[in-house]
Amino acid sequence: MSAILAIILFIINYIILFLFPHKRAITSLSFALVFIVLGLIPLNQVIGSIQWNALMMLAGTMGLVSLLIESNMPAYLADVLIEKMPNVRWTIVALSVFAGLISAFVDNVATVLMIAPLVLSFSKKVNISPVVGMISIAIFSNLQGAATLVGDTTSILLGEFAKLSFFDFFFVNGEIGMFWIIQFGTLGAALLLIQLLKSYTQATHSSETTTIKSYIPSVLLGLMLVLLMINSFIENSPSYSSGAIVLGLFVIGNIIMSFKQKSWTNFKQHIINIDYFTLALLTGLFIMIGGLNATGVIYALSQWFLSIGSNNIFLMYSLLVWSSVIFSAFIDNIPYVASMLPVVSLIASQMAVDPNLFYFGLLMGATLGGNLSPLGASANVTALGILRQNNEHVKATTFMKIGVPITLVAVLIGYITIWLIYSV
Repeated sequence: MSAILAIILFIINYIILFLFPHKRAITSLSFALVFIVLGLIPLNQVIGSIQWNALMMLAGTMGLVSLLIESNMPAYLADVLIEKMPNVRWTIVALSVFAGLISAFVDNVATVLMIAPLVLSFSKKVNISPVVGMISIAIFSNLQGAATLVGDTTSILLGEFAKLSFFDFFFVNGEIGMFWIIQFGTLGAALLLIQLLKSYTQATHSSETTTIKSYIPSVLLGLMLVLLMINSFIENSPSYSSGAIVLGLFVIGNIIMSFKQKSWTNFKQHIINIDYFTLALLTGLFIMIGGLNATGVIYALSQWFLSIGSNNIFLMYSLLVWSSVIFSAFIDNIPYVASMLPVVSLIASQMAVDPNLFYFGLLMGATLGGNLSPLGASANVTALGILRQNNEHVKATTFMKIGVPITLVAVLIGYITIWLIYSV
């Protein structure tokens, strides 16, 4: 009875999250409280069900990104890139790939916010619509979100759940990791984008290069990557070590920048800029998923998947990847991935396969699938919102003409690569 109640409440929670996206944090925490009050998760398991390291990493990354944007470093690099390109076609491709590379280490939405002003300015100078450029940077930002541990919330969730280190996203168990798999997909997507933009042959014009305000955030971001890499090789490091590194660097950077500017106003602003909305959403989800596990729902769901997959590893893998692609085109991939990780773990255990086959398939499908529709990812919504503010109203079909083919190419390449590497 408790399992059925937990399922009903979780489904209602999901429906409300979908219908009222601006109320997701309140909805998630409210239903988590209901789970606790009804005893669907034992009180002594509530604190343990919350993935504190993931929350710390997410908060720290958000803070460092805020510092990085303020420093103008991404804008400066993009300006230099534009100056080197011969025409509009190659400029849009270069900006898209550049946005993707940034997004491998920075939140997707933050990446779009960094690059969007450059696309708007560039488009105005060469007298073209910014629609294609804006859609392209959003899509490539989403493509690279799964490349590293800190690239997207879904990557952080996987890293924490599966105990994958920063290094594991590059090489794991002697095999290439998600970073390289995503690069293969991005290469295919870039080649396709070049073809889609073959009519954009207008010459580009050089412009003033943005002035860098400070190198400190860039140094801190580089230091973060180095420390996370070193931490990957430390055996039995504390479970919260990655989160402590990222969050600690943000605090240090914020203090240094405040002293340098002789003002604590920005110190407060950077703390305010952290997306507490998403942190609250995840906290509620962690508690509810703990309840689903405690009531046996996760186990039952894994058995249902196994019955559909007929104990066929390839069929199960394909089901996980392509269903994740489709679901993520319409629903938020954060609660989806958070919900599916324990299910996938059980399936891998019961089928006696390398769990990374299913973990990476889930992550790729759920992250890249958001590019199938304009509402499938927060980066897409952000890009279209910026266009709307600039009197550019984009139809869903316009977005999908670029998003669908690029997504299918990138997913297909990743789908084949992951299978060839991890199914053995």
